[in-house]
Amino acid sequence: MEEKDLKISIAHLYPKLLNLYGDIGNIITLKKRCEWRGITVEFEDINIGDKISEHDIYFIGGGQDKQQEEVADELYRQKDFLTEERDKNSVFLGICGGYQLMGHYYQPHDKERLNGISLMDAYTVAGNTRFIGNVTVKTDFTNPNTLVGFENHSGLTFLQGETKPLGRVEIGNGNNGKDKTEGGQYKNVFGTYLHGSFLPKNPHFADYLIELALEKRYGEKIVLSKLNDKLEQDTHLSLIGKSY
Repeated sequence: MEEKDLKISIAHLYPKLLNLYGDIGNIITLKKRCEWRGITVEFEDINIGDKISEHDIYFIGGGQDKQQEEVADELYRQKDFLTEERDKNSVFLGICGGYQLMGHYYQPHDKERLNGISLMDAYTVAGNTRFIGNVTVKTDFTNPNTLVGFENHSGLTFLQGETKPLGRVEIGNGNNGKDKTEGGQYKNVFGTYLHGSFLPKNPHFADYLIELALEKRYGEKIVLSKLNDKLEQDTHLSLIGKSY
């Protein structure tokens, strides 16, 4: 199929509450990298009180504990639908607080546990140290095989079962500062602590998500045409190994 004949739908979950550190840049990147290729993009903001409808990509950003509390109950009410979407191979990307809520739960220090929606087998507990700084991750499924970004979190996330990390931390702390993992992935569900924004610094990962979403929609593997990514790739390369 020609790219001009393709269409993709993207949902941004709770942007009024979960949009720390320029997380909207991830949505802009997905939209523009489709539009530059002539792919039609349908887009919807989902806010508190809205029923989530079927999309190819679901994005949820990061926020403070208070905002996470507001979103957690809302997400949990729609857990069954989102689980069905996961099992249809819809693509999910969660950043920081959004990543935590895609696991089983987030346990703060002195508040009640926030239920997650269990799209991946992981859980998060509050730590005593805040991890702040640049991160470089080595992956085994992207080209180039690096991811870069900026972490700012005290939550400690632990992966279980069939959930795998996005990669191994070379610079920074990642999921918990102990096991050298960063992010999580299960089926087409991806979570990460990398802000700044994540996808503009990692255009190859953005394209990977778009290809997965197109394969889900059309039932066949679609390889995207190449864009002139010199500026984006130079930015990515300049951040690899950047001192923490």
